[in-house]
Amino acid sequence: MKKIRHPFLVVNPKSYLYGLRSLKFAESIDNIAAKSNIQIFFTCSFTDIRYIKEHTHHLIIITQHMDDLKPGRGMGHVLPESLQDAGAEAVFLNHAENSLTISHLSNSIIRARELGIISIACADSLVEATSIAKLNPDILLCEPTDLIGTGHIADNNYVLKTTSQIKSINSNISVMIASGITTAQDVYNVIKLGADGTGGTSGILKAPNPVLRVQEMVDAILKTENE
Repeated sequence: MKKIRHPFLVVNPKSYLYGLRSLKFAESIDNIAAKSNIQIFFTCSFTDIRYIKEHTHHLIIITQHMDDLKPGRGMGHVLPESLQDAGAEAVFLNHAENSLTISHLSNSIIRARELGIISIACADSLVEATSIAKLNPDILLCEPTDLIGTGHIADNNYVLKTTSQIKSINSNISVMIASGITTAQDVYNVIKLGADGTGGTSGILKAPNPVLRVQEMVDAILKTENE
């Protein structure tokens, strides 16, 4: 399993990009990661994982989901081993757009750990975050669902309280705050408040220049490290 370095940035195009457009964007972000030495995660569709992994060198490729099955029966489900073989090094689990039962989430975190895949479990409230923290994911993404894609971020108290409470349960969990993250200033603020990482989708893809927006976010992270 790749070691998670703090602070990190997740660039998450979801399903807005695919194929050649996704690859070209990933290659640009790969250059930023190489020059900055900031750990950048990049999400892509299942079918683009191998494609992007073979053409980038510094990104941690995230698969958008996986199921908890093992090789054998399981027609139509997403086999973890197949994702790992394609080059996925991390996985999103329980995102608001693909929520899981606690049983499925727990089993998927265990399967990811078995394969050395970084698990990024999502929680839409502090109550859910504290429950999921007990499952010991590698990264816990805390983002109120009603803020996703709005450009409005959680207030400072939410960031402070969430980070503190999760760390009190398991200090080894990396806490990610990401809902509504749009600008470099948003990135700077959540990292300064104690989050281990952050990231975005619409805040990046809807920018006039998405690659420049990622560069600005990376520069904001570097600023927190140099202060």
